[in-house]
Parts: sequence; structure tokens; C-alpha cells
Amino acid sequence: MDEFPARPTAAEAAVLIKRQRGRNIALIVALACLAALFFAITVAKLSKA
Repeated sequence: MDEFPARPTAAEAAVLIKRQRGRNIALIVALACLAALFFAITVAKLSKA
């Protein structure tokens, strides 16, 4: 049978958590910029009408 992969050590787990946090922050920033862009486009279209 296949064996399960070894569990990460405490140090490895800390590094993985730090990487995940960095990715999550980058995703939040990207989504916030996209929302701001959509808002700005909407305001620009409504102000011209």
C-alpha cells in the first residue's frame, strides 16, 4: 500500500503558513484593485449620462 507523506516539522509548517499568508494578502489586494476599477468605471459612466 502507499504510505502517507511525512508530516512537516514545526519549522516547515511555519514557512508554509507564512507563504499562504503572503498569497492571501496578494489575492486580497488584487480583488480590491479590481473592485476599485469596476467602481471607477461605473462612476465615470454614470457621471457622463
